[in-house]
Amino acid sequence: MTYLIAFAIIFLLAVVVVQIGKLSELAARIRGEETVEYSNNNTQGRALVVFMVVFLVGCVWSAYYYRNSMFGYGPLTSASAHGFDLDRLFNITLIFTGIVFVITHILLFWYSYKYRSLPGKKAIFFAHDTKLEMIWTVVPAVVMTVLVANGLIAWNNIFPTLTEEDKFMEIEATGYQFAWDIRYPGSDGKLGNKDFRLIDPASNSLGIDWKDEAAADDIILGGTDKIVLPKDSTIKVRITAKDVLHNFYLPHFRVKMDAVPGLPTSFIFKPVLTTQEFREQLSKYPEYQMPADPADPSGPKRWETFEYELACAELCGKGHYSMRRVVEVVSREEFETWMKAQKPFYATNVRGTDNDPWAGKKLFDYEIKARNFELRSAVTQFMIDTTGSASNVINLSHVFYNTGASDLNSDLSKYELDNLTTIMQERYPKMRVELAGHTDNVGDAASNMQLSVDRATKVRDYLLSKGIASDRIVARGYGQDQPTAPNDTPEGRAKNRRTELRILNK
Repeated sequence: MTYLIAFAIIFLLAVVVVQIGKLSELAARIRGEETVEYSNNNTQGRALVVFMVVFLVGCVWSAYYYRNSMFGYGPLTSASAHGFDLDRLFNITLIFTGIVFVITHILLFWYSYKYRSLPGKKAIFFAHDTKLEMIWTVVPAVVMTVLVANGLIAWNNIFPTLTEEDKFMEIEATGYQFAWDIRYPGSDGKLGNKDFRLIDPASNSLGIDWKDEAAADDIILGGTDKIVLPKDSTIKVRITAKDVLHNFYLPHFRVKMDAVPGLPTSFIFKPVLTTQEFREQLSKYPEYQMPADPADPSGPKRWETFEYELACAELCGKGHYSMRRVVEVVSREEFETWMKAQKPFYATNVRGTDNDPWAGKKLFDYEIKARNFELRSAVTQFMIDTTGSASNVINLSHVFYNTGASDLNSDLSKYELDNLTTIMQERYPKMRVELAGHTDNVGDAASNMQLSVDRATKVRDYLLSKGIASDRIVARGYGQDQPTAPNDTPEGRAKNRRTELRILNK
């Protein structure tokens, strides 16, 4: 019914227009076509002058009214170091083009009135005017030269040549329908290599080469995680896409670059205002004192809910809107705290799986630091406990042996045992411990007992070789008699094959 009514309205309007046209033709015949033409020229000329005034006044008024909601003005100044150059370049361009805009529109509408066709007027024709042609050729050329020169200066500031000596943080953004994967380097400051041939939608959607040691501590944020960046740090964003053309756009930082499948791009910027500092700037303006949600007048105000954002500036499909991500800029200290709380993708998704090329071969720096911290915390918790609630039994989960034998895998176990040595020598020089060996129930019980004794003894021998006094260490084996998990699953048996540290006295 709605479509029928709309169609009827359009049809009636068309009829009215046709009838008005017929009435105009009839009036022209009655009054004379020339008289009607001159009258129409006067009416149209005056109307165009009125429109010119209303149009230009409206342009100036709207620019003034919305000045605090436009980038580059009021509170919405640049949040990056190079953005001020872009804002300056934009303002220079606006001055030149604004002058031309106003002059050309005044001339356009005024000439339509001044040179309208009237009785007794005759147009003058001239084929050539050197002075006029020089003006409209030279002036635009000079203006364009100024704009291009300033643009090149801004471009060189935005895309400096970075060397290994320059301090910068590189992150990677990969766009796809309809989200971004953001990859951060770990403590080594390097992003690992990628190879599209390694892409596996289930386990390795970015095609990261896990044989590259630099990839082991890389952190990957999924499509809904907040992007966190440190203030006053040079950031290089490496940009690519998996499927269609996207665009990595950070409007508040004045950076924007296409994400092209198979063709990596990048840009460089330095955030100079944290999210909180930008909010404080907004709080000074009445436009941002309004409620963020008009339906809740007592709720938070616009400035309080402000967030930097990442947007996709290419229409990449029906879910294009969901490419938006929140970007938070924090102090260097806050950023480092946030980074420490992130888990490397390799550690949580690859380590110990069939796709792990380093299984049983290597520990990485971030793993060693985490494991050292884990052991120190467990020992300290017992040593300073005054309530009796802390356990004196600590699983040395990072001590490894050769399969079915008592020989230590020194390459993997030395980090845990060296850390234990440091704890006993420097932190708690009077602490006495027992090294307790345990096995699963596979095989003969007597053999398992002997294997547990031999393994505990090997650990004791390692600590003695590092200078720990023999009267501070006892090695005992318990075989398969003290399981901590059922032995009917591979996971349970793995938990039962363990070496424990038992603190005998403080």
